[in-house]
Amino acid sequence: MLQYLAKRLLLLIPLLIGITLISFVVIHLAPGEPTDIQTQMNPQASAELQDRLRVQYGLDQPLYVQYGRWLSRLVQLDFGESFATDRRPVLDKVLERLPVTILLNVLSIVLILAISVPLGIVSAVKRNSGFDRTTTVLVFTGFAMPSFWLALLMMDWFGVRLGVLPISGLKSLGYEYLNWGGQILDRISHLILPVFISAIGGLAGFSRYMRSNMLEVVRQDYILTARAKGLSERVVIYKHALRNALLPVITILGLSVPGLIGGSVIFETIFAIPGMGKLFYDGVMMRDYPLIMGILVMGAVLTLLGNLLADISYALADPRIRQSGQQEG
Repeated sequence: MLQYLAKRLLLLIPLLIGITLISFVVIHLAPGEPTDIQTQMNPQASAELQDRLRVQYGLDQPLYVQYGRWLSRLVQLDFGESFATDRRPVLDKVLERLPVTILLNVLSIVLILAISVPLGIVSAVKRNSGFDRTTTVLVFTGFAMPSFWLALLMMDWFGVRLGVLPISGLKSLGYEYLNWGGQILDRISHLILPVFISAIGGLAGFSRYMRSNMLEVVRQDYILTARAKGLSERVVIYKHALRNALLPVITILGLSVPGLIGGSVIFETIFAIPGMGKLFYDGVMMRDYPLIMGILVMGAVLTLLGNLLADISYALADPRIRQSGQQEG
């Protein structure tokens, strides 16, 4: 198992370098520069000032030189300084917002698994029943809805018309004057809509994956043998079939991490949540290259770690994966 884990960790290094290289090139190929934001809206800014700013930011150097300098700082965990007026270190800005995004994504994953796994199991056991058909229509309807449209719709309904849920931020005004129980309830109420919007798209995919995997597993000979032994249907489904049916879901879960992180940009901006997605959106609007790259690196690291955890979980669930990995090594 250690050999399998070491091999997966070594593969992360070239992957991360490739991701940063492509991201760096694409960002700099986009029209506009940070100096445009600071000079074009200022009638007193001259061309000489713009050239001096380009030199100050290192934008006058060839692209490969800029990337080499940025990569050499990254090895030292130095993401540089933001091009914004505060000139704060990028790492401080990202670490300040990162816990919020991680919390939202973890809660979304928990909600997705808590609903989709039982839903998929019951749909498979009751195949072609009214329950199966109804849940299929409902989950795919939710999947087909644009997340930003659904977010605005729920904000209008639950926040404006009914007034039962807050529609922005992570805490209310006067939060510090509430007791600890009130603060917890206030936090939970602010998280309900963002977490639901983040999870709604994954419910359809995961529940259908779970359903199809369970249908495939229950046709296997060892399930027929377990039933022939007189085991209860509950034991057959939840003890013998569920473990093997979860294997592909584990893989899909690791691959879904990029989508969840990317979706944070949408719902964090809509709900004005001070997370990494909102920070990324602001950085793109300002052409803040160091900040954009810092957030992309953090997102890439989280994505690679998610895939690594999926590989480890897959190997723990299926010993054949570990054996094949050791034989290849």
